Amino acid sequence: MLITITACNSQPNQKNDIQQKDEGIELWPASVENTWGFVDKQGKFVINPQYDNVGIFEEGLASVEVNGKRGYIDKQGKIVINPQFDFAMYFSEGLAMVSVGLNLYGFIDKQGEYVVNPQFYLAQPFTEGLASVTFEKEWGYINKQGEVVIKPQFSFAHPFSEGLAGVEISGKNGFIDKQGYFVINPQFDDVGSFSEGLASVKINGEWGYIDNQGTMVITPQFYQVYPFSEGLACVETDGEWGYVDNQGTMVITPQFEQAYPFSEGLACVETGGKWGFVDNQGTMVITPQFEHTFSFRNGLAQVRIEGKLGLIDKQGIVVYKEP
Repeated sequence: MLITITACNSQPNQKNDIQQKDEGIELWPASVENTWGFVDKQGKFVINPQYDNVGIFEEGLASVEVNGKRGYIDKQGKIVINPQFDFAMYFSEGLAMVSVGLNLYGFIDKQGEYVVNPQFYLAQPFTEGLASVTFEKEWGYINKQGEVVIKPQFSFAHPFSEGLAGVEISGKNGFIDKQGYFVINPQFDDVGSFSEGLASVKINGEWGYIDNQGTMVITPQFYQVYPFSEGLACVETDGEWGYVDNQGTMVITPQFEQAYPFSEGLACVETGGKWGFVDNQGTMVITPQFEHTFSFRNGLAQVRIEGKLGLIDKQGIVVYKEP
């Protein structure tokens, strides 16, 4: 499945921890008998089910799959880039990562023209004007002209966020600026990306948070963590998930089997094997009842109900459910 909405039951601190956003999104993926289209906020099909797979709209375009090949459509359902790729990611900063055949990745513009020819073994979307890529085993960064601006030298390279990027070298992780200079020296076992001024770091098996000067703001003490979002970060301690503020104060007591960052004022949490949503006070606003949930985007969230994909609003009302 190509859908790239952030799932609330995905794993924290994955190497690719990009949060995808399209503030103008008005259409949501929906399927009928495994054929995909897009519905509006009322749950009515605007683009009829006709695709084998789809992604979400980013920057006005969404990836679609037809007979095993991927292309892009606009919000009127018009194919603007013909299906031709074996892999097609969402657009970010005007470019999308794609691959054909040999699984070397490149980047196309919104006309479907290659801006950066396929040549990378691995790559990540552009953020803040740069993209991390590998030519062979080591990661570096390119600009939108495909020029190498930070030479490949890292075991892994996160996307840039808030002016810094986490990188791994010689088994330790630190943060570099856009000139490739270390601002925070490699010293951590693992790192996340900066969000709301803080980044998660791992030391001796436990996660905490630092500021952009490298000062430890929240002492490593958590088993797993997510980035800060809307002033809170979800953290796991003693097998249960709760939420801390940017001073490390536990605002929502650990009590959930799993939890995910806040989006549009609500966060999806798992309790008793079912998923629901809490507000930033920890009040359960939408009763746990779903098999899976996804973060809210522009007023709606995707959910899995009795094996069927659905959409709910912030009152928990189902506006669409697969037949």
